[in-house]
Amino acid sequence: MIALKLKDRKNAATGEVIERHGDSRAYVALERMLPTLEAFWETEGADQSEIDEMMDRLQRHWPRLFGLLVGLYGEKWDFFYHLEQILMTMVRGWRLRDESLRETDHNRINNPGWYTSEKLVGGALYVDLFSENLGRLRDQIPYFQKLGLSYLHLMPLFAVRPGNNDGGYAISNYRSVDPRVGTIEDLKELAAALREAGILLVLDFVFNHTADDHYWARQAQSGSEEFADYYFIFPDRTMPDQYERTLREIFPTVRRGSFTWHDGMQRWVWTTFNSFQWDLNYRNPEVFRAMLAEMLFIANTGVDILRLDAVAFIWKQMGTMCENLPEAHQIIQAFNACARIAAPGLVFKSEAIVHPDEVVRYVGEDECQTSYNPTLMALLWESLATRDTKLLRRSLARRHKLPERTTWVNYLRCHDDIGWTFDDDDAAAVGINAYHHRHFLNAFYTGQFEGSFARGVPFQHNVDTGDMRISGTLASLAGLEQAIEQDREDLKELAIRRILLLNASMLSIGGIPLIYLGEEWGALNDYDFVKDPAKAGDTRWVHRPKMQWTFLDELGDDGSIRARIFTSLQKLIAIRKQTPAFAGLEMELIATESSQLLAYVRAHAANRVIVVSNFSEHPQTIDSNRLRTAGMGRFFEDLYTGETITTAKDLQLEPYQFLWLHRV
Repeated sequence: MIALKLKDRKNAATGEVIERHGDSRAYVALERMLPTLEAFWETEGADQSEIDEMMDRLQRHWPRLFGLLVGLYGEKWDFFYHLEQILMTMVRGWRLRDESLRETDHNRINNPGWYTSEKLVGGALYVDLFSENLGRLRDQIPYFQKLGLSYLHLMPLFAVRPGNNDGGYAISNYRSVDPRVGTIEDLKELAAALREAGILLVLDFVFNHTADDHYWARQAQSGSEEFADYYFIFPDRTMPDQYERTLREIFPTVRRGSFTWHDGMQRWVWTTFNSFQWDLNYRNPEVFRAMLAEMLFIANTGVDILRLDAVAFIWKQMGTMCENLPEAHQIIQAFNACARIAAPGLVFKSEAIVHPDEVVRYVGEDECQTSYNPTLMALLWESLATRDTKLLRRSLARRHKLPERTTWVNYLRCHDDIGWTFDDDDAAAVGINAYHHRHFLNAFYTGQFEGSFARGVPFQHNVDTGDMRISGTLASLAGLEQAIEQDREDLKELAIRRILLLNASMLSIGGIPLIYLGEEWGALNDYDFVKDPAKAGDTRWVHRPKMQWTFLDELGDDGSIRARIFTSLQKLIAIRKQTPAFAGLEMELIATESSQLLAYVRAHAANRVIVVSNFSEHPQTIDSNRLRTAGMGRFFEDLYTGETITTAKDLQLEPYQFLWLHRV
């Protein structure tokens, strides 16, 4: 018989036994479940070293998890039943974890903060649009290495409902890959090949909702009370009407309100996003346990980072907006604690396209270790439209810093739209009326403002509020589409410079840069999406073009716009990965006389780089004395051009020029 016993916890420095005091309830609960664990290990025939490893992590992380679960579900009459089920879900998940993944776990436990390295550069793609299927994607690993990627985010590839599925975010089965792109075995083989190539795999965890044809939803539709409690289902409009007094509409052009009538059940279902995406009821502890099992299954395919989708919406409370509630953070922290026990090498990435003050609240070593940076993305585009960096500089000064061992994921474009998620008070502080400014930005990036270079299209225009978001590829928004239409070499040159300026900013400012693949070639808007009935109603498909592999044939053509963008970006990535100053988030802004300039110092491990960028089509000058004092030197090398820069005189930057200056 296997006999389990909790060890006394000791102070690593002194060796003294640590009193359990505040953790006593957690340890008592765990001790009472040891017989269930013993029976499991006995049945599994596990060796003692594996048991000891799991028990060590359980003892370390259980008190935090227990406290979170008590806070969320402690009032449930059957709480301890669910607690034991959650415990066994974690242990089974760990037991099924491949040895190579366990080895990675060990390495990362001993190298905390590994995801803050300058060597991480990401790319995101839809498998079917990039390479048709997972097998062919595996064949493209040399391409990712050629570009310099070390992080690959595959957009949702699990089985989805037929027809409109919100770009893969209406999942029918978390344990089955969409058969059009492959199988779970194909995914595991790809993950192993990426690991061998030194490339992290990133997948989405769509945990706010399932598709309406998921097994749980189908059981609810068939009359199962157990599965009906997985969702929010109401017999009439009484409760939905009370909730909707304080809810905002997410997709107002798709339908009004946040609830959908289901003819088959003759019931109303909570559907924050699309009518076919049923919100999960995390007030039910069985939903947490069931989604934990799905999360660990996905982790065990070989995933390194999980993007947590729509984190702001996962807890509902009458009388609130049902966004960013404290319990939402507790749910994520509980998933984090479970991952530390059952898949400790796994890292979370938060996707919270909300107010900047709310975005940062999801970021922490015990919650989401990484987070999308929507504010930076929006304000880089804002600076490009206004030729003024004052709002960007204010935001960076107040909002760029994050807790220790966390980092941003910076992006210029992604599968989603652009929303102008800057802080209204920040805008007011620099003399900008936020309401009018958003209208200006919408007009500018849809090409409706005189002098605009952009070719974006509206997404979810709410005629009642005037709210709008923007769809479009990086190149089309930066002016390349307009320049090609007009066949003007001067406009093409400016557009290319804007593209490279934005990429240089993303790669240098601090955080993991993420390229939406296709942008490395300057892909233009794909207006043919309207020919597909499943896509025609969603303008975001305009910036999700299919990869054209014939582009590679242009790499030897010095006059090719695509080749110039690709090779320039390739060079920027290579420089970043060789520059320790670009690790972490430490960043100090440099004051400049011109508001068209953005300047900052990046420093890490005794390595120091000054970044200066001109967001205007006109030359701008920076005081050389500022460079000397910021860089602690009189001579610098531009890492991008190799040119030597002296501080003997003021420095002039050409239109949309950027400098990465390293002391020589």
